[in-house]
Parts: sequence; structure tokens; C-alpha cells
Amino acid sequence: MTAPAGPTEALGAALTAEYAAIWAYGRIGVRLTGADRRAAREAEAAHRRRRDALVVQLSTGAGTVPADHAGYALPYPVTDRPGALRLAVEVEERTAAFWRAAVAATTGPDRDRALAALVEYAVRATRWRRAAGITPSTVAFPGRPS
Repeated sequence: MTAPAGPTEALGAALTAEYAAIWAYGRIGVRLTGADRRAAREAEAAHRRRRDALVVQLSTGAGTVPADHAGYALPYPVTDRPGALRLAVEVEERTAAFWRAAVAATTGPDRDRALAALVEYAVRATRWRRAAGITPSTVAFPGRPS
């Protein structure tokens, strides 16, 4: 991921990441049951809320709203619970990376929202890592490429 040129571009890139996260959770949720499925639904709803807020913000400001795609490529087939949990971790980490870039590119309330998203997705990635049995369950710098 290259750094966006300015705040509008950074928020547009974060919106594109939200689109992809929502799409991926549709594939994740069908492979989970019980509490994991509820957590996936809640995660998808959180990504939808952020997407909707960004669409409104960008469409009423000076920015343009990037188009959503009909589908997104997954890094691997998701055929079972372990794969779904691993993908959930990747989705949260990847989306956090876009919000981390937005923190650096924004100021004021936009930066506050970007930081809140980064923290939320870092916490959610940690929860998914724990559910998947991935160690360590935390990372030193959420949203930063390893």
C-alpha cells in the first residue's frame, strides 16, 4: 500500500478497504457458528457503519466516492472455520493499515475518527487471533506492514 497524497485520498482509500472488508465478512460468516458467527456479524455491521459515514462525508465534501466492486479477490479459499478465522484477522489488519495511513494524513475530527477505526480494528484482530489460536495474539504496531 502506498501512502495517499492527502486527507481526501486517504479517506477514499479507507472507504475502498471498508468495501472489501464487508465483502470478505460475507464469506467469513458462512463458515462460522455460534459466538464466532455473531462476532462476524458485528464486525461486518461495524464496517458497514464506517462505510456509510465515509460515503456521506466524501459525497458532501470536496472528495469523490470511490466505486465499490462487485467482488474482491480473497488471498485463499475459505472452506472451514480455521480459514475463516485466519481471513478475519487479515481483513482487520488490512483495513487497519488503511486507517493508519488516514491517521497520518488527516487532522482534527477526521484524525480522531481514523484513530478510533485503527484502534477498533486492532482490538478486533486480536480477538480473532485468540479465537484462531494464533500467537502472538497482539502486534506491536497495528496497521503497520510486518
